[in-house]
Amino acid sequence: MEHVILALGLVLIVEGLAYALAPSFIEDLLEMLRSLPEATRRNMGLAALALGVTLVWLAKGLGA
Repeated sequence: MEHVILALGLVLIVEGLAYALAPSFIEDLLEMLRSLPEATRRNMGLAALALGVTLVWLAKGLGA
């Protein structure tokens, strides 16, 4: 359970930094994402999921 809480905390830190340091950039990025077709957004989500699983697998392999 501690790993889940740690991961959630790290995600919130990164998200919070993005909104705190570049809120207008985030708004522009969201507008760009809205203009993409649904299939492209889905593929981007699947790619992010695959990258996340790979990073977790790599971290666990390194002893995290």
